[in-house]
Parts: sequence; C-alpha cells; structure tokens
Amino acid sequence: MAKNRFITGYSGLRALAVIGVILYHLDPNTFIGGYLGVPIFFVLTGYLVTCQILKSYDEEGYFDAKRFYLGRLKKLYPSLIAVLWLAAAYIILFQRNLLAKLNQIVIANLLNVYNSWQIFNGQSYFERFATNESPFTHLWTMSINGQFYILWPLVIFLLVKYGKKRKRIFEILFGISILSALEMAIMYKTGVDLNRIYYGTDTRFFSLGLGAAFAVIWPMDRMKSQIEQIDTTLLDIVGAISLVTMLFLFFGPTMNPEKGFPYYGGMLLFTIFTVILVGVIAHPGSHWNSWLTNPIFNWLGSRSYGIYLYQFPIMIFFEDKVTNMADHVVLYRLIELLLILVFSEVSYRIIEKPLGKITWAKCKAFFSRLRDLDAKNNFLRIRTALIGLVFIVGSIAMLVSPTVKAEDFNKSQLALRISENRKQQNKDNKALIAKMKKAKKKDEKKSKLIAQAKRSAKKHPVNHAYTKYGISQVDLQLGQKVRLTAIGDSVMAGSSNDLTKLMPKAIIDAAISRQLNVAFGLVSQYKAQHALADNVLIGLGTNGPFAMSDLEQLMKEVGPKRHVFWINTHVPNKPWQNQVNKLLAHAAKRYHNLTIIDWYDFSKNKTDWFYEDLTHPTPIGSKYYSALIVKTITKNAKY
Repeated sequence: MAKNRFITGYSGLRALAVIGVILYHLDPNTFIGGYLGVPIFFVLTGYLVTCQILKSYDEEGYFDAKRFYLGRLKKLYPSLIAVLWLAAAYIILFQRNLLAKLNQIVIANLLNVYNSWQIFNGQSYFERFATNESPFTHLWTMSINGQFYILWPLVIFLLVKYGKKRKRIFEILFGISILSALEMAIMYKTGVDLNRIYYGTDTRFFSLGLGAAFAVIWPMDRMKSQIEQIDTTLLDIVGAISLVTMLFLFFGPTMNPEKGFPYYGGMLLFTIFTVILVGVIAHPGSHWNSWLTNPIFNWLGSRSYGIYLYQFPIMIFFEDKVTNMADHVVLYRLIELLLILVFSEVSYRIIEKPLGKITWAKCKAFFSRLRDLDAKNNFLRIRTALIGLVFIVGSIAMLVSPTVKAEDFNKSQLALRISENRKQQNKDNKALIAKMKKAKKKDEKKSKLIAQAKRSAKKHPVNHAYTKYGISQVDLQLGQKVRLTAIGDSVMAGSSNDLTKLMPKAIIDAAISRQLNVAFGLVSQYKAQHALADNVLIGLGTNGPFAMSDLEQLMKEVGPKRHVFWINTHVPNKPWQNQVNKLLAHAAKRYHNLTIIDWYDFSKNKTDWFYEDLTHPTPIGSKYYSALIVKTITKNAKY
C-alpha cells in the first residue's frame, strides 16, 4: 500500500490545533475560538487519507483496505481503550457520580458512534457549570474520524470507478462538502438543537470533505520541488495570510460557538483557510514546511493524539477535587497542563508507539518473556500487573454502571425549588407589570419613609423571622416599599421566593444557566412594557465572565437615572469568580449609580450555607442571601 510523503510541518499544524483545544477547555470565555482546533484535525485527516488512497490507485491500481483498517486499529484503539478504562477505574474509585451510563459511553466510543449518543442524550459541549460534566465529552471527534476511516476507502473506490476523472471526483466531494456547510446553516436558522448541529457527522463533514477534495487536485506526491522564485514567494504569502486569518478566528470573539456566525459560514471560512495552509505546507517549493518544523512542534504534534485524549478527563477529575480554583487559577492550570503532558508522554512511550507496530509474532514473544520465570522481567511483570488491575477495575465500573441511576438535576431539591420559584415568578410578575402600567409615578422622600418604617417596625413588624439573618426590622419595612426589577441566574432563582417575600413590589426574572448577554434583551423587554423600575438588580456572573464593554453596554441600556444593584459571585470552584468580582469592583468606581452587593465576602467560608457545588445557597443560605440583598438595596434605593 502506497504511503504519503512525510511532511514534518504538519506536526506544527497539529500542535496549533491541540493547543487551541486545550486553551478552549481550560478557559472557553477567553480562548473563544480554540475549539477550531478540531476542524484542523479533520482537514488533515481528509487530506492525508485521500492522498494515500488515490496514490495507491495511481501506482498499484488498487487500494489495500484490509491493511489500512488494521493500521488504523493499531494506531487509534490502544490509546482510546487505555483512556476509557483508566477513566472508568478512576470514576468507580474516586468520582462515582459519573458512573451512570458509563457502559453506554464506552461502547459508543468503541463503535465510533459516540457523537450520535451525545446528541440523543442531550450532552452539551458548551455547559461549563455542570455537576456531572462528563470527562468524555471531547471524544465525539474520535467517532467522526472513526466513521470517516471506515467509510472512506469505499467512497473513494466508488468515485474512482464511476467518477473516473479527478476533476469529476473533486466536483462531487466539493459539492457534498458545501451541502454539509449549508445544512449546518439551515439547521441553525430553523432553531435545531445546537448539540445536534455541533456533533452531527453530516453537519461537520465539510471539514473532512474539503480536505479530501483538495487532495484530489493538490496531491502531495505530484508537486514539483523546483519552481520559480516568484511562485515560492506567492506560496509563502498565501500561507502567511491563511495562518494569520486562522489565528484571528482562533482567538477572536467572532467565533463564539454559542452565537450564529460560526454556523452561518464561520467554521466553513476557517476550514477553507486551513485547507489552503495544508496545501501550502505540502508544497516542496514553499518554506512553510520548514518554518513549522522545530523540536517543540514535532514533540507536540507526535503526541497530539494522546494529548487530545487525556486533556479533558484530567481537567474534569482534577477540578472536581479542587474547591478553591478561583484563588489559584494559574497554579492549578499549570498543574493540569503538566499532568496532561506527563500522561500523554507515558501513553506515547508505552502504548501508542510500541502497539502501533505490534504483530502476532511480537505478541507471542511478549507472553513468552512474561512466562519465563528465570528471566529478570520484574519491570515487565509489574507493568503488566498494573495494566491488568486497571482493566479489571475499569471493567467492574462498566458492569456496575447499568445499576446506577443518573443524578437528575431536574429532580434535585435545588432544581425543584428553582422550578417552583420560577412558576411563582411568572405569576407574580404579570400582576406587578399590569399594576406598574396603570400606576402613576410617585416619588416619596426617603426620610419620611424611614420614619414610617421605624414606627411600623414597633407596631406592625413584618417577616420577623428574617431578623436573625442580619437584617433589621426597619430594613424589612422599607423592603415592602421598594419597586425593583431583578434579572438573575439560578442562584437568584433559588432564592426568589425569599426575595419576593421581602420585596413584594419587585419583579424577579431569574433562570438557570444565564449569562450577561441575556440581560440586554430582558432590559429592552421590560422597558417596552414600562416595567423597568428605578431600581434594577442584576445577579449574573455565576456561569461565566464578561467584558467591561458588556457591563458598560448594560449600564447604558439601563440609563443613568436608574440605580443598579449588582450581586457579585460566590463560585469558588470556577476560575472566573475573582475575575468577575474584580471587574464589578472596578465598575462601581466608574458609575455613581452602581452599587455592588458583596455576597462573596459575606458568604466566604460559610460552606454550610451552600449545596455541594459551593455556589447555590441552601434554604438557610438563601435567607442570608436575600437579607443581605434587601438590606443593601434599602440603604441606596430610589423610592
């Protein structure tokens, strides 16, 4: 079977791809386009495999599919099996909340259908705040690659037999690839679930397909090494433009995968520039192959498969055991990176490299050495015993898995509270909005209200049970008078019943998984309904950081005549906690009408106020949370 010319510069491209993916998984809010490392891998796969198959047909008249499949099995499966069984063993020993459906996940990966399993099981690639975040989420790419390896020899056989001319084969592959990109755009436009679009083999095929199509018209073994200097310069310039554009999309905000542009052609655009760069690197007349060849890139590129496999499990397992991630972000990230590189190197040396060249003869020799009691094979025996132990423990985890029920967040105490609170929110808000539309604005002097509150505190106390949570009866009385519009995430949603009790004139709109971008539309909506009160409460930042420009936009939308109260975050196991809180503290110095409610400092080290995630307050914690909010608002509110 014909082999491709080895191009060392592709190690540099693989290094760029795996660096991008790791950075995205470490900090998706900063390295927004890092997930685009995956299309780079897809393009290289499509290009190299198609070059190899077509070269074989050109030189030998046939393609040895059996040898190809055996080669893919030896290269991919040993490392994949190792990471699946290692992770399974770890899960049953140290993180049993991930046991549910483990057997299905392993089987789906071995059968190369895990991306479809993720679609049908609603496993999101973008949920960064999940108590049961899977360590296998990233393996969807392996399944699409596996499907491609299985089907592509047959596809090329049919194209060679019936398409005959390369021009015709190119047109077919290019056309199918464009249809795949169009399907992605249409699905996004029609509101199809984002996971279906992101994980779908059909919607992601265009990266593999364009790489394959390019191999038809730009085969690496048919290029002249001796070309005119002007052609070399042109290739180098085109390569530079492609790489700069890729890096711009890689690290710029335009490719946010939770917004429309990537699906309306953004990923296709990135793929096209990747294909061009792949072609330029392949050309022996270009300098880009040598420019992307160095010991670091060679090391990263050769270990990129192992790095990709191990990075997400290590992050998930490590961060589950760390409860103060926000206080030591850089240190913990460096530890994670070190662990990823160490595991990848060990995997490369003892699994990927030796088993990639395994034969039956070598297997027999290995077991003969193992059985030879006279030989000094202690290291070999220890290594074999460890592998056997991992296999046994991992297999037990998979056998136990069907008996374990998944922890359904929707049925948890917190979820039920949020659900009930949300229903009550909607009911109360409709009534309050209707009243606000009819009511004429009436400003009351704060001094007069405080005097009334002091008298009422003695004669007609309200919500007296809350005084033990740090709020005075006077503030409780004033809370009854405050008109407020509140927008928040699940933390506020879990406490909305307490907030409503303490501030009955407040419109509270809080829901799960919200980030700041949701607030813009809600503020506009309440403005249009004449229901945006003079006091606005924001409780966003739990699910991810935001830029100062976003905060400025929201403050502008609310307007300088309203007073904004912003609850800072208590999410110690996430790296953005301190980032959000520092930004809010800085913003408070810039805006006279912005008051920060310091929930972080008030609740610090009060672990008994929170559920296991150390972020969502328990019923008791909610009372402290609500009392602090009302106390801060009544001191600064407009009445």
